[in-house]
Amino acid sequence: MKKGKGIALLPIGVFLVLYLGLGILFEYVMKIPMGFYNVPIVVAFLAAILVACLQNRALDFDKKLEIMAQGVGDKNIITMLLIFLAAGSFVGVVGRSSAESVAYCMLSLIPARFSVSVLFIVACFVSVAMGTSVGTITLLTPIAVAVSTASGFDLAFCVASVMGGAMFGDNLSFISDTTIAACNGQGCEMKDKFRENFWIALPAAVATLILILILSFQTEIQGRVIQPYHLTQVIPYVLVLIGGIVGINVFVVLLTGIVSGAFIMLIGGHITPVEILKNMGSGVSGMFETCMVAILVAAMCALIREYGGFDALLGWIHKIFRGKKGGQLGMGLLVGTMDIATANNTVAIVMANPIAKEMAEEYGITPRKTASILDTFSCVFQGVIPYGAQMLVAISAVNELGGEISAFQIMPKLFYPMLLLFSSLITIMRGSDRTGASESK
Repeated sequence: MKKGKGIALLPIGVFLVLYLGLGILFEYVMKIPMGFYNVPIVVAFLAAILVACLQNRALDFDKKLEIMAQGVGDKNIITMLLIFLAAGSFVGVVGRSSAESVAYCMLSLIPARFSVSVLFIVACFVSVAMGTSVGTITLLTPIAVAVSTASGFDLAFCVASVMGGAMFGDNLSFISDTTIAACNGQGCEMKDKFRENFWIALPAAVATLILILILSFQTEIQGRVIQPYHLTQVIPYVLVLIGGIVGINVFVVLLTGIVSGAFIMLIGGHITPVEILKNMGSGVSGMFETCMVAILVAAMCALIREYGGFDALLGWIHKIFRGKKGGQLGMGLLVGTMDIATANNTVAIVMANPIAKEMAEEYGITPRKTASILDTFSCVFQGVIPYGAQMLVAISAVNELGGEISAFQIMPKLFYPMLLLFSSLITIMRGSDRTGASESK
């Protein structure tokens, strides 16, 4: 390992101070709604890159531009950007009505006693299909409010169940930006990362479901939620899910989803050709900031690596975390810290990716396990922080419907993220590998 220079990590510190500092100021001092998400993250990264460019006078500016261009031009970065845009187009085509159909279909078929458990299951399915936890929460929180009002279940219990299910899909979906970022950042196949993650997420989801059922049977219930739905709209989601699990090329999978979704929406008379094109454009546009963040982080990290910042960080990690298990815990803590600071699990993964990749090489950790750890731990932290987009969107949706709820009412009932952390730690401590072999320390 080359001799590291801790000062090379200064740009990351500058970004965190700007982003986290302004976020706290807006959210808690100025009381601006969604304060953390009023901070221009791209501007914060541009400031960090400026600091990186001012460092290391041994290199002229043209050389620094060349280093940044090499970082941005990496195959994995380009692939990540294209997948982000294709996924945005898919979500734009199928729209939210398809996911609503899944929810209302399942709620209409089961007794009211199981409404909250079905909310959790629906949120799991919808988030895996849509690839977005925030989108799932936006979609299902009004349904959770309706379930609470109609059945008598505690509102925080219903909302927390939706949030937990949303994080399940955020962690596992083939079109989730966290999955795309983790897999392409580590150079592993999405199907391999899915298989690695599935056996961590499934026990946590099953335990969450059992806990929800136990609490549900202790509640006095009243009625049920019945709304019209169009089940054929679910087909594109199912095709994408099956294609991803089978291992078909991700671009082929997304193209299949886009074409089938457009066909079903047009044939069913749910939308016009012009509206489909407009929605595709909106879906792609919704990914622009994420793409820009990925580009800026790649450029910044290329300079930090060149200056010896990653070598310094790896040296510190080696002193604290020893052995392969320690390395995995270090990765989890790294991405978790980034997520607490940025309140964005995709950004946390993109920032942690280059450091985690070097850690994986040092500790002998497979790319798919590294991608799994980054995605899982980022979702654990993102799923519980009170200032995350998921929490803020859920609270906002409840307030818009005339309800009243706080983050601190929801947090104790966020069973899935807590159990996912527990499941992840057990998996690391056991040192199990999805191939069936046991990993050495």
